[in-house]
Amino acid sequence: MTYSTVMVALSCDRQNACPLGIAAELAERFEARLIGIAASDLSPPLYYTSGDRAEQMLEQGRAAIRQRLGELEAEFRKAMHGHARELHWRSAIAQPAKHIVQQARAADIVVVGAATGGVLSDPFAVADPGDLVMQIGRPLLVVPADVCRIDLSSVLVAWKDNPEARRAVVDALPLLRQASHVAVVEIVEEDGDRAEALAGVHDVVDWLSRHHIHAVGEVPVAAGDVAGQIDSIAVRNGAGIVIAGAYGHSRFREWVLGGVTQYLIEQTGRCAFLAR
Repeated sequence: MTYSTVMVALSCDRQNACPLGIAAELAERFEARLIGIAASDLSPPLYYTSGDRAEQMLEQGRAAIRQRLGELEAEFRKAMHGHARELHWRSAIAQPAKHIVQQARAADIVVVGAATGGVLSDPFAVADPGDLVMQIGRPLLVVPADVCRIDLSSVLVAWKDNPEARRAVVDALPLLRQASHVAVVEIVEEDGDRAEALAGVHDVVDWLSRHHIHAVGEVPVAAGDVAGQIDSIAVRNGAGIVIAGAYGHSRFREWVLGGVTQYLIEQTGRCAFLAR
């Protein structure tokens, strides 16, 4: 298993240097082709008009989007020159998340910039990683604004014995094989069973060994505060990437995220590898 195609999503209204840098490094490591993708759409107006004036305003808006998408393609091609065996570009006047989800069928892994904590993003200009991870059907590598290199000296697997975490670890095997140090950590919930968690982590460590990946397991004695404990262990281990299953919880909207997933998307210290 490898990543033969890496897709990187560029934002129309944020800096793209770090996602581009991470994607270029992945392409080099795995000798993969690179697909750059971007989309933007006209935001609903705050007031309405009609007739020729309305059509003129719409065309001006579309022209501005086409110009911006052209600038992003040029940025992508310049940043990726010499890093990949093939370069492809895809763009559209469309809602970014919807377009990326559709086009991700062509990729093994998708690289995207992290959400800005506490700031609402414009869904017509930027794809929110929280929306993507619940719909995309591919592993998502979420890159904070100031993390421009992929650090595989230490990788943390945030384990929870459910289908999402199992899928994430399988999808992450190519990265885990290149990591210098791998730790599998489960944080016991307040009402959880630590002995059961230890048995599960042991099985995951043993399973990874069958894939020629040496890992160590850890289940802290303290229970609860899952996001906080993951962060502390990641800092202690110097983890450059946290691998985790992505969870949603809502009978109305499945992309309303659990607290740990939201934390991993918004934290700024390291990349987050998410799958569901």
